[in-house]
Amino acid sequence: MTHIVTHSEKETLALAKKYAKTLRGGTILGLIGNLGAGKTVFIKGLASGLGLKKNITSPTFVIMKVYPVKKGKVKNFVHIDAYRIKEGRDLIAIGAQEYLNWPDTLTVIEWADRIKKVLPEKIRFIKIKILAGEKRKISLN
Repeated sequence: MTHIVTHSEKETLALAKKYAKTLRGGTILGLIGNLGAGKTVFIKGLASGLGLKKNITSPTFVIMKVYPVKKGKVKNFVHIDAYRIKEGRDLIAIGAQEYLNWPDTLTVIEWADRIKKVLPEKIRFIKIKILAGEKRKISLN
């Protein structure tokens, strides 16, 4: 696991944008961190790294958003927010599990620790910890 400290939201975005360029379709990322840790900021950076121009917001109430990607090997960017999911089967009920198996899709799940039981073994966890102010420790694997 690699640990990186960012000192601002801008640095967190830049790190995620760079990290996105290393990812391939079929990858599933599970983000873990407290409320306000920067999970959505990191996801915005990933989307930017994939070339998405859309304003990415957390799908807290709709739970899942799918964005088509126009360039590169990744064709779909799926953003799931598991904050309001009580059980893993709720994720299955909205059809999210379908995307977890698509070889041209990058799936990113906020609050992944809440639904670990239904996630595939191949998931990569990213932990974001608030250190002080805008300073964050981001652990990538």
